[in-house]
Amino acid sequence: MAICDQCGNDYDKAFTLTQEGQTHTFDSFECAIAKLAPSCATCGTRIIGHGTERDGRTYCCNHCADH
Repeated sequence: MAICDQCGNDYDKAFTLTQEGQTHTFDSFECAIAKLAPSCATCGTRIIGHGTERDGRTYCCNHCADH
């Protein structure tokens, strides 16, 4: 079994993701999102879709990017 990098759960159906050369182990997509997904520069929500970038910052939507 494998230990989740986010919550520490020991789970037989864990999976790994590699981002920027680092491999992480997770027991759920929820944990993967909490650890790896970027946060909106305005509202702080995790960006799990496309999002938008302006001036080097990442936002969840155009509304947040406009603020």
